[in-house]
Amino acid sequence: MRAQSPSEVIGLKIKPFSQKQLRVLSWWSKSSEYRNFDAIICDGAVRSGKTFCMVLSFIIWSFYFGGNSDFALCGKTIRSLRRNMVTPVIPLLRSLGFACDEKITHNILNVSYRGRKNRFYLFGGKDESSASLIQGMTLSGVMFDEVALMPRSFVEQAMARCSVTGSKFWFNCNPEYPEHWFYTEWIKKAKDKNALYLHFTMDDNPSLSDEVKQRYENLYSGVFYERFVRGRWVAVHGAVYPFMADEEMYCDVPKGEFQKYAISCDYGTVNPASFGLWGKQGGVWYRIDEYYFNSRTEGFQKTDEEHYKGLCALAGDRKISQVVVDPSAASFTEVIRRHGKFRVTPAQNNVVNGIRRVSQALKDGSIKICRNCKASKREFSLYRWDSRKADDLPVKENDHAMDDIRYFVTTVIDGGRGMFVIAAERQEE
Repeated sequence: MRAQSPSEVIGLKIKPFSQKQLRVLSWWSKSSEYRNFDAIICDGAVRSGKTFCMVLSFIIWSFYFGGNSDFALCGKTIRSLRRNMVTPVIPLLRSLGFACDEKITHNILNVSYRGRKNRFYLFGGKDESSASLIQGMTLSGVMFDEVALMPRSFVEQAMARCSVTGSKFWFNCNPEYPEHWFYTEWIKKAKDKNALYLHFTMDDNPSLSDEVKQRYENLYSGVFYERFVRGRWVAVHGAVYPFMADEEMYCDVPKGEFQKYAISCDYGTVNPASFGLWGKQGGVWYRIDEYYFNSRTEGFQKTDEEHYKGLCALAGDRKISQVVVDPSAASFTEVIRRHGKFRVTPAQNNVVNGIRRVSQALKDGSIKICRNCKASKREFSLYRWDSRKADDLPVKENDHAMDDIRYFVTTVIDGGRGMFVIAAERQEE
């Protein structure tokens, strides 16, 4: 394969790249001042154009490196890897003359060009056990998509497989907390690791319009704004939803009929139990009532059956499409199923991702809290990040209505998108 520069190959096919993207596309070439680096690290804002140009550069480099070699593409999950990298890059590779054959059942992407063929194995690094999946391989290079979401053991095992002379490492990610192992061991020590470090902002992606950039500016707030829009590795502190201190973030309960109902539950016996009744009206979901019982303030505990009676009272004679329950509440889930009245759905329970999705919905106005939603409004004012811990976790206090709302957004609502409003009828004093 002639040593064309990536910009020469690609420039005729798609919109011109930014200078930073072109650096990613050519850092390994013989004419580059960065060619002797062993790795490249790209971090920064969401939608900054780093992922697509990295995977394209990685595959082109593999043919510049040689043929009939094995490489690895790694993501948090294979599904996310296909969505973020493989599916978008295949059409462009084919338009450039590469032949692509994806063996989905074997998680292999075979790419050929002018008689040469390279194999790209797809791996998901979701937990500590994932390291065993990649053991025993010999690789000529590895790329990690969203490396900050992978366990260190998996990343280091994959890197250890790259024993071929001239092999290189490719990393990209959005920022996490500043004590994260990848930030401390790779980004802060990039020079010691002989790694090229490039920080991306949305301005480094020429395909983003000013309108889209402004939309992302408005979409995030607090720590999520600092990380996803400004691309900074910052620590969380203070209120989880600081903007909910503004009284204008709350609304009145709407009137009229609802077309659909659902209930979300954060269950507790010693801890409070919080159930939310949701009604859909005109494409909008409203939290129209809630059940909140705190055994500590009430002075006694309720049994599973007594909480189930509270659930039935909350539902009334309405037809409930599903009851979303805290996945750890096995005994309460069994009680609901045994009675056979409601369909139970285990809740999605990724805390930080769920908070981000709720925050987005609150920030863009697609979710609102009614002024008489007492339990939810009280917890919004008290819900705090835990500053005593290095990673991103809220304090496990005043979080039961917060969890209940998060379960609804992440489980019932499709991806947390759409027009939804949280509300509650006035409760008895």
